[in-house]
Amino acid sequence: MRKFLKVAAVLSLAVLTACGGGGGPRGGAGYVGGAAPQLGDSAPHVWTSGHPYNHAVHGVDVSRYQGSVDWNRARQAGVSFAFIKATEGADHADPAFRTYWEQTRAAGIPRSGYHFYYWCRSGAEQAAWYIANVPRERGALPPVVDLEWVHTSRTCRYKPSPSEIHREVGIFMSVLQQYYGQRPIVYTTVDFYRDANLRALPAEFWLRSVADHPSGTYPGQRWTFWQYTGTGTAPGFGGNVDLNAFVGSRGQWQQWVNRRAVR
Repeated sequence: MRKFLKVAAVLSLAVLTACGGGGGPRGGAGYVGGAAPQLGDSAPHVWTSGHPYNHAVHGVDVSRYQGSVDWNRARQAGVSFAFIKATEGADHADPAFRTYWEQTRAAGIPRSGYHFYYWCRSGAEQAAWYIANVPRERGALPPVVDLEWVHTSRTCRYKPSPSEIHREVGIFMSVLQQYYGQRPIVYTTVDFYRDANLRALPAEFWLRSVADHPSGTYPGQRWTFWQYTGTGTAPGFGGNVDLNAFVGSRGQWQQWVNRRAVR
């Protein structure tokens, strides 16, 4: 049996005997995709609406702060996808993006570049910047736009209205859809989702929910990816890394990739 991801460096990875049925105990062990790792959490959550380890397909999202990554080891351990920070605003590119982009391709990990949206530049400007930095590459996953408030920003504390957000983000997404042939996925947080009325945005969602299942945090919202911890660990990474789950089975994951990857 192969090792998989664990949340936080509290308990070491250990292979257990396989078990059918539902997820493990709250804040304790659980089973992922047929593997049976031991999982730990420094601040165990009561997953009242569903456990992340009930999901079969897991991946990571990364930026330069992850440093050197052994992507081959990560893939062998079960990392099935990666969202790599590419750009921010209209003038910043993550210095690790190109390295991670090439390394994940060599390791055979499906991946996408994500853009951190900046509220003091237009959607058109930011789309042009993303296109200038992220290759249109066959097999890549759809672009991702990260929408959240950044209250501590030193350069932009502007809070646009929901109508302005929808207009400018809509422009950003339309430009990228035309260029890459895939409509971007939207990553967001609970407060921004609420404040910006993102329920009304026509998009495929990647939702942050680190204390409960998205069905409890975003009731009624359909989603494809779930970021369930920001303090995870996985083989191949030297420190903490964000962990994410895909909504469906392994078969559904392959169907999604076949349908959504850039042609």
